[in-house]
Amino acid sequence: MPLPKMPAKPATLLLAKDYPTADPADLEKSRAAAKATPKPQLAAVAEAPEARPAKAKAGARGKAEAAPQPAETPAAKPARSRGKLEAEAATPHPAKHKLVEVPVKSPASRAADKSGATKMFVLDTNVLMHDPTSLFRFEEHDIYLPMVTLEELDNHKKGMTEVARNARQVSRSLDALVGAIGDDGIEQGALLSKLGNKDAKGRLFFQTRLQEASLPEGLPQGKADNQILGVVRALEQEYPGRAIVLVSKDINMRIKARALGLPAEDYFNDHVLEDTDLLYSGIVQLPDDFWNKHGKDMESWQENKHGNSATYYKVTGPLIPSLLVNQFVFMEPKNGEAPFYGQVKQINGKTAVLQTLRDYSHNKNNVWGITARNREQNFALNLLMNPECDFVTLLGQAGTGKTLLALAAGLAQVLETKLYNEIIVTRVTVPVGEDIGFLPGTEEEKMGPWMGAFDDNLEVLNKSDSDAGDWGRAATQDLIRSRIKIKSLNFMRGRTFVNKFLIIDEAQNLTPKQVKTLVTRAGPGTKIICLGNIAQIDTPYLTEGSSGLTYVVDRFKGWAHSGHVTLARGERSRLADYASEAL
Repeated sequence: MPLPKMPAKPATLLLAKDYPTADPADLEKSRAAAKATPKPQLAAVAEAPEARPAKAKAGARGKAEAAPQPAETPAAKPARSRGKLEAEAATPHPAKHKLVEVPVKSPASRAADKSGATKMFVLDTNVLMHDPTSLFRFEEHDIYLPMVTLEELDNHKKGMTEVARNARQVSRSLDALVGAIGDDGIEQGALLSKLGNKDAKGRLFFQTRLQEASLPEGLPQGKADNQILGVVRALEQEYPGRAIVLVSKDINMRIKARALGLPAEDYFNDHVLEDTDLLYSGIVQLPDDFWNKHGKDMESWQENKHGNSATYYKVTGPLIPSLLVNQFVFMEPKNGEAPFYGQVKQINGKTAVLQTLRDYSHNKNNVWGITARNREQNFALNLLMNPECDFVTLLGQAGTGKTLLALAAGLAQVLETKLYNEIIVTRVTVPVGEDIGFLPGTEEEKMGPWMGAFDDNLEVLNKSDSDAGDWGRAATQDLIRSRIKIKSLNFMRGRTFVNKFLIIDEAQNLTPKQVKTLVTRAGPGTKIICLGNIAQIDTPYLTEGSSGLTYVVDRFKGWAHSGHVTLARGERSRLADYASEAL
């Protein structure tokens, strides 16, 4: 791929061909197909392999549609046209093809789905420690816990780690389920709906006697994984007409089970999306005939909010139901007319209110000396500088300006407009390489090495004022340092932030539970910004589909006080931009 051209001026925008256009005819077909597709009943089991080609094709076509979850730009790749995407899907380049774990149903599970029979899932310990509520996620199916699983839970219950807390929560749930059951009732199984989980209609069974099953000679019988495999084999012999399925997060455990002819599957209930290309991007391109089809009874007016004058358009048409509140829309005509950039403010049936944006690419609207260099950065600054938007998520590959934009907006609203008291910065302390051990000093001194990215951006922001001189820049830097607090995630539980500008960096390394813990810290007047790149996940057992950042983007879309933008173009340097594409 040739090197992208460097912007000649700060207001340089992406080319119109870089974004796929929305076709209203394809939209109707997509919505009709979505309604006709039945939802899977079992959360832990993914779709059959034969359904993948059709879904992959629909996912590639979805990049060109303005569906409720438009997939214009993956987080780790620049925007491409629909034709190129379909060509790459047909003949993937060996160096660029993304290896995706394809969820596979076991033959026994597929047969049970066709017959409508309930299954019995044997849970590995790592499933319970990964999601302590997994006991209640299998709907009408039964759950079987081997005795080895309970022993491993007991071994992991000590400590203050997330795994230890999950193990203790599972133990308390199990104790509450079997607390009022007699010795004879254990054999019949405990109702999973006993604790108020009405969706869990199955029963919980424990291993109450020694079960002997013939495993290949040479497998160590004392290993926990092999004992669980022996339990699955024994259950198949005890219930010959029932589907017995092992559920494990351990890939090697599943491979070993399949090698022995035992059905095994991954736990997929924590996956928000199976294909991250379908993740909500927050941006959609309007078709060229948008105003002809939606502007017949259009109303327009002007309002002045927060010192900014904006024009509002009330439009009605067939494309409106596919839009979401706070989603950005744009149209760049090829006939030389002025482009249109707007944001959806209200939706009522087929009627929507669109608001024009403030142009942060112009130097007069600079934010702490920073101007938007492309269309997506302009959208992001409109969210960051909007006091009515309490929660902002920014996704993008390396060098797209996520941290710089968030920090510039925070400084402008803390030191200039006095909208917030101070900036609080936090991030997950997951190293890329080997850990260097314990760090000395206070909490902020320990977090210092992890905040190198913010130091680099502060240096850029501090040099933006060329007229201040060395003494003025030093005084400004001291003032900025006094209004920025660096906090660790380990001490966030129980806190409440009032009138703070909270930046969560590297949010792709957070689990959905950790994201919930952080976002619920917000008090009155607090704004939270989540930054991340889901292609750079360093936390074990987290994938692009199960990351907390993916989870929060999907759950917050369409809320009137939140917004999301996927930044597409790298602006760090031509070297970094080419490296992110070529390597």
